[in-house]
Amino acid sequence: MNRNCRQRCPQASGLESIAPLVSTAEETPHPITTTIKGTIPTWINGSFLRNGPGKFEFGEDRYTHWFDGMAMMHRFHICEGNVTYSSRFLRSDSYVLNSERNRIVVSEFGTLAMPDPCKNIFARFFSRFTIPKATDNAGVNFVKYKGDYYVSTETNYMRRVDPQSLETKEKVDWSQYVAVNAATAHPHYDRDGATYNMGNSYGTSGFFYNIIRVPPPEENAAKEDSEDLNGAQVICSIQASESRKPSYFHSFVMSENYIVFVEQPIKLDLLKFMLYRIAGKSFHKVMTWDPTYETIFHLVNRHTGKKSEVKYCAAPMFTLHQINAFEDSGFLVMDMCCGDDGEVIADYTLENLRRDTGEEMDKFYNSMCRNLPRRYVLPLSVDEETPLDQNLVTLPNYKATAKKTNPGEVYMTHEELHDDELLQYGGLEFPQINYDQYNGRPYRYFYACGFGHVFGDSLLKMDVHTKELKVWRYPGFFPSEPVFVASPRATEEDDGVVLSVIITPREEKSTFLLVLDAKTFTELGRAEVPVNIPYGTHGVFNGMG
Repeated sequence: MNRNCRQRCPQASGLESIAPLVSTAEETPHPITTTIKGTIPTWINGSFLRNGPGKFEFGEDRYTHWFDGMAMMHRFHICEGNVTYSSRFLRSDSYVLNSERNRIVVSEFGTLAMPDPCKNIFARFFSRFTIPKATDNAGVNFVKYKGDYYVSTETNYMRRVDPQSLETKEKVDWSQYVAVNAATAHPHYDRDGATYNMGNSYGTSGFFYNIIRVPPPEENAAKEDSEDLNGAQVICSIQASESRKPSYFHSFVMSENYIVFVEQPIKLDLLKFMLYRIAGKSFHKVMTWDPTYETIFHLVNRHTGKKSEVKYCAAPMFTLHQINAFEDSGFLVMDMCCGDDGEVIADYTLENLRRDTGEEMDKFYNSMCRNLPRRYVLPLSVDEETPLDQNLVTLPNYKATAKKTNPGEVYMTHEELHDDELLQYGGLEFPQINYDQYNGRPYRYFYACGFGHVFGDSLLKMDVHTKELKVWRYPGFFPSEPVFVASPRATEEDDGVVLSVIITPREEKSTFLLVLDAKTFTELGRAEVPVNIPYGTHGVFNGMG
């Protein structure tokens, strides 16, 4: 158990270069037809929307980090067994300003905009002392609030977009609606149409992690073509355990009645953050992995906003993406992709991703953390009567443990949600489930990308009851995050299809949308499109009903 995730996965050798997957692409604003091989089920009616970095330089200026690339939106529209493709760059302020000046003038996660060479030396010097405005380059995900689509990153800005034309609409500032400085690109949705998210805020009283609720769209309300986050409120503020070193977070846990915020040992050094601009360092340098801290799970009642007095802890780990969470007989079961080395984010520089085939690429990949699915089981009712130092997880089908170590403190160990077979696929990331029907409820299957390379190089279906895998993997193909779409009269959890965009560095313009039968995990059909699509982040299926 003590060997970390990286040591347990086999070392790779002879990995191919993926430089073409992080190269600037051309946009395709008007839908083009695709070539269908096999069959695309005629019941699929809607658009598969994807987001991710798509432009990596302006003029002579180049971005440093993969996350810095300008957001590019992709739409595969599926109707009557046919598919069209279109794409557009998000016309963010960042994109527009950089384009007008033909250089990078807005700082991103890993790239600092250099002072304007036309300014005199004093103006250049003083520009270093102004905190840069956050970027609105929303390249991480498509999210939905009150029935509208937005693209999102991890700053306080989102952009409303038209999911049909991919046209960029207005810029939306979270801080105009609720007291937060930023919000995640991984909200959760409840069955009434409300959206939950997490943001942070800091002031004289410290640093807080805030749970935000945006109400469902009002019924019969006249729909105006404008942003609407009215009614958004912070339902719970969680104080950071150490206000000068708050934790980085990318997502959070939600079940039918609870939200859990995972405070992990990836720390943001706020003092460094203030100084980084003056020193000319980019943002990803202010995040540090510090395993001297434990992982803390903050439990909040989703309906009342009340935080549990109990401090739930576990060994240091980091998590980017949640799989699912559900309640079972007085316990909260939380499944997530975890690693035990949080240095990973800073490694995704474009220089690393563009390493040559062979030794250089192998060295980079083999140094990286592998993420594996884990299950934590949190006992919901812990009080003075709860005995010390004995496993409170009494349900027979869970191997995770939870022990009360001190009054008001519980220490948890996880169960591995996989067998050794997963290790040969390099662990997994980008998990997805049958979200509409099973999020926050007991479930059996999730879908993910296997990471036998720096980017995902296989598609996996995991049965969490048996830990058996089904796999789609072919050399040279790099699939996107798999998205599940239920068939119209589905009776079982995996009745439907899984969609993924497949790209390859081996051949120009040979991209295709893959449609797998979710049950058997075998190919039903593909829609080939003669364009280059860079490796992306997240996506959604926008069903047309």
